[in-house]
Amino acid sequence: MGMKRATTLAAAAVAVVLAASACGPSDYSASDTAQPAGAAAPAAGGPGNQPGGQLAASTTEQLGPVLTDSAGLTLYRFDKDTAKPPKSNCEGDCAKTWPVVAAGDVTAAAGMDPSLLGEVVRSDGTKQLTVAGWPAYRFNKDAKPGDLKGQGVGGVWFAFGPDGKKAAKGAPAEAAPAASAAPAEAPPAGAAPAQAADGLSVAKDPKLGDHIVDGKGMTVYRFKKDSAWPMVSNCVGDCVAKWPVVPPVDKANAKGITEKNYLVLDRPDGKKQQTIDCWPVYTFSGDKKPGDINGQGVGGTWYAVSPDGKLITVQ
Repeated sequence: MGMKRATTLAAAAVAVVLAASACGPSDYSASDTAQPAGAAAPAAGGPGNQPGGQLAASTTEQLGPVLTDSAGLTLYRFDKDTAKPPKSNCEGDCAKTWPVVAAGDVTAAAGMDPSLLGEVVRSDGTKQLTVAGWPAYRFNKDAKPGDLKGQGVGGVWFAFGPDGKKAAKGAPAEAAPAASAAPAEAPPAGAAPAQAADGLSVAKDPKLGDHIVDGKGMTVYRFKKDSAWPMVSNCVGDCVAKWPVVPPVDKANAKGITEKNYLVLDRPDGKKQQTIDCWPVYTFSGDKKPGDINGQGVGGTWYAVSPDGKLITVQ
């Protein structure tokens, strides 16, 4: 079917798109080495019939986790369709209001069974993505990540949950099995997870230059597999044990750090994580004392963070 399957750490992504639209595509460019390939902005003029790309289970206040495409736009199902066998009954003007999600280029969301993804051939011969057999659509009035304007329309249109059922509050995203996540490099034997203190500031290192540290002086890192648009943490399970998330820090206690998009990420695992310019930040359990930079360059994916939130990639 030519459909990519998520079987690595990216498949265990924790995806949270803020209801607030503080993080947008115009904020990020190729100048940031961690800009993810799957973080495309919505097409101008509303969503079209593009493939879904990297799907995500995005937390919403209204419905809990809902399935979104790589641009953070909500995916919907239609009660007048059928799942067994898969069949779309949205044609013509209906398909203009509810653009179909093309099949082909799609990767399962965090904790989602990749076998739920499929495709159906429409009456015009094009192929449409299905989730648990149900054809998938976008809504042309959803303009930004977090929009749920299609929810409940006509009593027949509903946002997808990560399991292919109708999204509903109290149905949390299925946790990805630990075995599916590629563990990060192990810290030195006996190293305990570092706990970030309440504060952030800027330190200078002969090798790294100016970089962010927590209230204990421990180096703060970013993960290249994360993204800021939409805001996504791809470090879960054993990864978080090795790379503890930086808890929320009040701006008053963040000295010298950019305040642009200084937001808190609500993770489905219950943790709250500080972001800097919308990028999730972490400490490293392998750093034993202030000034340590043992996490720098680990796996080619973990790097210290500059005061403006960018990666410091020097080795």
